[in-house]
Amino acid sequence: MGAVSTKEKEIIRVLQEGIPLVERPFQVLAEKLGLSEEELIGQIVSLREQGIIRRFGATLRQKEVGLTANAMVVWDVPEDQVDQAGKILAGFPQVTHCYRRPRRPDWSYNLFTMIHGSNRDYCQALAEKMARTAGLKNFSLLYSTRELKKSSMRYFT
Repeated sequence: MGAVSTKEKEIIRVLQEGIPLVERPFQVLAEKLGLSEEELIGQIVSLREQGIIRRFGATLRQKEVGLTANAMVVWDVPEDQVDQAGKILAGFPQVTHCYRRPRRPDWSYNLFTMIHGSNRDYCQALAEKMARTAGLKNFSLLYSTRELKKSSMRYFT
Protein backbone atom coordinates (compact mmCIF):
# COMPACT_ATOMS: atom_id res chain seq x y z
CA MET A 1 0.00 0.00 0.00
CA GLY A 2 1.58 3.24 -1.17
CA ALA A 3 0.92 6.88 -0.41
CA VAL A 4 -2.64 8.07 -0.95
CA SER A 5 -2.95 10.77 -3.59
CA THR A 6 -4.88 14.01 -3.16
CA LYS A 7 -7.55 12.72 -5.57
CA GLU A 8 -7.88 9.45 -3.63
CA LYS A 9 -8.20 11.35 -0.34
CA GLU A 10 -11.04 13.42 -1.80
CA ILE A 11 -12.81 10.25 -2.97
CA ILE A 12 -12.47 8.77 0.52
CA ARG A 13 -13.81 11.97 2.11
CA VAL A 14 -16.89 11.90 -0.12
CA LEU A 15 -17.51 8.17 0.37
CA GLN A 16 -17.33 8.33 4.15
CA GLU A 17 -20.10 10.94 4.23
CA GLY A 18 -22.49 8.22 3.10
CA ILE A 19 -23.81 6.68 -0.07
CA PRO A 20 -27.03 8.43 -1.18
CA LEU A 21 -30.17 6.33 -1.42
CA VAL A 22 -30.81 6.90 -5.11
CA GLU A 23 -30.87 4.68 -8.18
CA ARG A 24 -27.30 5.59 -9.21
CA PRO A 25 -25.47 6.70 -6.05
CA PHE A 26 -21.99 6.59 -7.58
CA GLN A 27 -23.10 8.88 -10.39
CA VAL A 28 -24.24 11.46 -7.81
CA LEU A 29 -20.93 11.16 -5.92
CA ALA A 30 -18.91 11.29 -9.15
CA GLU A 31 -20.58 14.60 -10.07
CA LYS A 32 -19.49 16.03 -6.68
CA LEU A 33 -15.93 15.00 -7.48
CA GLY A 34 -15.93 16.16 -11.11
CA LEU A 35 -15.53 12.59 -12.37
CA SER A 36 -17.61 10.29 -14.51
CA GLU A 37 -19.43 7.46 -12.76
CA GLU A 38 -17.10 4.96 -14.49
CA GLU A 39 -14.00 6.85 -13.32
CA LEU A 40 -15.22 6.90 -9.73
CA ILE A 41 -16.07 3.20 -9.71
CA GLY A 42 -12.67 2.46 -11.24
CA GLN A 43 -10.96 4.49 -8.51
CA ILE A 44 -12.95 2.69 -5.80
CA VAL A 45 -12.00 -0.69 -7.28
CA SER A 46 -8.34 0.38 -7.33
CA LEU A 47 -8.50 1.59 -3.71
CA ARG A 48 -10.05 -1.72 -2.73
CA GLU A 49 -7.42 -3.73 -4.59
CA GLN A 50 -4.70 -1.72 -2.81
CA GLY A 51 -6.29 -2.45 0.56
CA ILE A 52 -6.95 1.25 1.22
CA ILE A 53 -10.71 0.61 1.24
CA ARG A 54 -11.40 -2.71 2.88
CA ARG A 55 -15.18 -2.77 2.99
CA PHE A 56 -18.42 -0.87 2.57
CA GLY A 57 -20.90 -1.08 5.40
CA ALA A 58 -24.42 0.13 6.01
CA THR A 59 -25.76 1.49 9.26
CA LEU A 60 -29.43 0.97 9.90
CA ARG A 61 -31.02 3.46 12.23
CA GLN A 62 -33.76 1.10 13.35
CA LYS A 63 -36.08 3.58 15.02
CA GLU A 64 -36.14 5.78 11.92
CA VAL A 65 -37.55 2.88 9.87
CA GLY A 66 -40.05 1.75 12.52
CA LEU A 67 -38.06 -1.10 14.07
CA THR A 68 -38.46 -0.25 17.74
CA ALA A 69 -37.99 -3.76 19.17
CA ASN A 70 -34.57 -5.34 18.83
CA ALA A 71 -33.76 -8.66 20.44
CA MET A 72 -30.69 -10.78 20.75
CA VAL A 73 -32.02 -14.33 20.57
CA VAL A 74 -29.68 -16.62 22.45
CA TRP A 75 -29.82 -20.30 21.53
CA ASP A 76 -28.70 -23.40 23.42
CA VAL A 77 -27.82 -25.66 20.50
CA PRO A 78 -26.21 -29.11 20.67
CA GLU A 79 -22.61 -28.73 19.47
CA ASP A 80 -23.07 -31.11 16.54
CA GLN A 81 -26.00 -29.00 15.25
CA VAL A 82 -24.62 -25.46 15.61
CA ASP A 83 -23.34 -25.03 12.04
CA GLN A 84 -26.58 -26.26 10.46
CA ALA A 85 -28.77 -24.27 12.88
CA GLY A 86 -26.66 -21.16 12.24
CA LYS A 87 -27.19 -21.47 8.49
CA ILE A 88 -30.94 -21.84 8.92
CA LEU A 89 -31.28 -18.95 11.37
CA ALA A 90 -28.99 -16.64 9.38
CA GLY A 91 -31.24 -17.27 6.38
CA PHE A 92 -34.09 -15.30 7.93
CA PRO A 93 -34.14 -11.80 6.42
CA GLN A 94 -34.89 -10.26 9.84
CA VAL A 95 -31.55 -11.58 11.21
CA THR A 96 -28.78 -9.00 10.97
CA HIS A 97 -26.14 -10.85 13.00
CA CYS A 98 -25.61 -14.54 13.64
CA TYR A 99 -22.59 -15.91 15.44
CA ARG A 100 -21.35 -18.77 17.56
CA ARG A 101 -19.71 -18.24 20.95
CA PRO A 102 -18.29 -20.66 23.51
CA ARG A 103 -20.51 -21.69 26.40
CA ARG A 104 -19.62 -20.38 29.84
CA PRO A 105 -20.07 -22.18 33.17
CA ASP A 106 -23.09 -20.00 34.04
CA TRP A 107 -24.30 -19.42 30.45
CA SER A 108 -25.46 -22.36 28.33
CA TYR A 109 -26.13 -20.42 25.13
CA ASN A 110 -23.75 -20.89 22.21
CA LEU A 111 -25.50 -19.34 19.19
CA PHE A 112 -26.68 -15.74 18.95
CA THR A 113 -28.95 -13.99 16.44
CA MET A 114 -29.99 -10.35 16.38
CA ILE A 115 -33.51 -9.70 15.12
CA HIS A 116 -35.46 -6.50 14.59
CA GLY A 117 -39.19 -5.85 14.58
CA SER A 118 -41.91 -3.32 15.13
CA ASN A 119 -42.70 -4.60 18.63
CA ARG A 120 -41.83 -7.30 21.17
CA ASP A 121 -44.75 -9.53 20.18
CA TYR A 122 -43.43 -9.60 16.62
CA CYS A 123 -39.93 -10.53 17.84
CA GLN A 124 -41.30 -13.29 20.07
CA ALA A 125 -43.38 -14.76 17.23
CA LEU A 126 -40.41 -14.54 14.87
CA ALA A 127 -38.10 -16.30 17.35
CA GLU A 128 -40.68 -19.07 17.79
CA LYS A 129 -40.92 -19.48 14.00
CA MET A 130 -37.12 -19.57 13.75
CA ALA A 131 -37.01 -22.23 16.49
CA ARG A 132 -39.57 -24.40 14.70
CA THR A 133 -37.76 -24.04 11.37
CA ALA A 134 -34.37 -24.96 12.88
CA GLY A 135 -35.80 -27.66 15.16
CA LEU A 136 -34.62 -25.87 18.31
CA LYS A 137 -36.29 -25.62 21.69
CA ASN A 138 -34.01 -23.78 24.12
CA PHE A 139 -33.76 -20.04 23.52
CA SER A 140 -34.31 -16.69 25.21
CA LEU A 141 -34.81 -13.16 23.93
CA LEU A 142 -32.76 -10.30 25.34
CA TYR A 143 -34.25 -6.95 24.32
CA SER A 144 -32.31 -3.77 23.66
CA THR A 145 -33.09 -1.01 26.11
CA ARG A 146 -31.41 1.79 24.17
CA GLU A 147 -29.74 2.44 20.83
CA LEU A 148 -26.08 3.27 21.03
CA LYS A 149 -24.46 5.93 18.89
CA LYS A 150 -23.32 4.53 15.56
CA SER A 151 -20.41 6.20 13.88
CA SER A 152 -17.54 5.29 11.61
CA MET A 153 -13.94 6.34 11.51
CA ARG A 154 -13.24 9.53 9.56
CA TYR A 155 -10.12 9.77 7.47
CA PHE A 156 -8.46 12.80 5.86
CA THR A 157 -10.74 15.31 7.60
